Amino acid sequence: MRRDYYETLNVSKNATEEELKKAYRKLALNYHPDRNPGNKQAEEKFKEINEAYEVLSNSDKRLRYDRFGTADDAGTFFDFGFSGNFDNVFNDIFSDFFGGQSQRQRARKGEDLRYNFEIEFEEAVFGVEKEIEIPREERCPTCKGSRIEPGCQPVVCKYCGGRGQVRQSHGFFTINRTCEYCGGDGYIIKNPCKACKGKGQVKTKKKIKLKIPPGVDTGARLKLRGEGMQGYADTHAGDLYVVLHVKEHPIFEREGDDILVQIDVTFPLLCIGGEITIPTIKGNTKITIPPGTQPQKVFRMKGLGITKSDGYGKGDEVIHLNIVIPDSLTERQRTLMEELAGEFNQDVGVTEGGFKEKFKQFFEWKE
Repeated sequence: MRRDYYETLNVSKNATEEELKKAYRKLALNYHPDRNPGNKQAEEKFKEINEAYEVLSNSDKRLRYDRFGTADDAGTFFDFGFSGNFDNVFNDIFSDFFGGQSQRQRARKGEDLRYNFEIEFEEAVFGVEKEIEIPREERCPTCKGSRIEPGCQPVVCKYCGGRGQVRQSHGFFTINRTCEYCGGDGYIIKNPCKACKGKGQVKTKKKIKLKIPPGVDTGARLKLRGEGMQGYADTHAGDLYVVLHVKEHPIFEREGDDILVQIDVTFPLLCIGGEITIPTIKGNTKITIPPGTQPQKVFRMKGLGITKSDGYGKGDEVIHLNIVIPDSLTERQRTLMEELAGEFNQDVGVTEGGFKEKFKQFFEWKE
């Protein structure tokens, strides 16, 4: 004769759900096989406790048990695999007992999406608001994600009895595996939704406003929560990751938080100095080149760079001067250059006493 489940848990027939849980936790910890290795009586007691709690913690099974003395519709012996409400409490207990984390099953959210987005150099520097349109799948409005044609009902899977899992016994423990016939749903859809063809989702496009902060660079990712793929049924949607790609600029080049600019100048300008116009990210401005400036001289304009990643301060604009050598000269330019070279005591051209003389002296030294 089967023992009374209430007596097994040492609770009254009017015990609340919290009282049942408290009694079960206490007894399960006392009689757990890991605390009583090799003790067959403790092992049997542990089985009885599990069986009693799985029935009494389920309102439907408890009602049948109180009325008919059994929780099984057919009156057959009730197995005690770990599932349903019992599974959650069982995991809570052994999380406390072993110090591990609970292994509760959680509905998976929808998949994350990646969207590559190209922006202008200036937009990356100053920040910008954009509107993007992304293709994705959303919950079917006809069946509300259930995958079932409205007005129809699913059929309970006869292989797993609606549990979504098939139990396999291995000695003392019972292991659950996903039912291969229903895919873990616990039911079979005989009348799939015509609008989504039983997928529960439909393809669509959505416009999303995107706020790009100043100072971003190629490879930066913006995360938009809940804008990814919609999960099945009532699960949460995934996230959208927007990966930014900054276009190259014809004038400006980025180096960290600084903006680099290459400026072509002539040799006379470096010698005598002068004022030149410099492009900046905020417009043109003028700087003064002192007389005698060397080609490797670097000019730095404070605060005209890119907003720093921490949001405090900006980089600089760094100006490099490049000497431009003309490919050809007018007669006047050539005459002036020759006169200038003479002023510097430098030979110009292949003339007697100049390059030819040095060439001759070189070979005489070799002999």
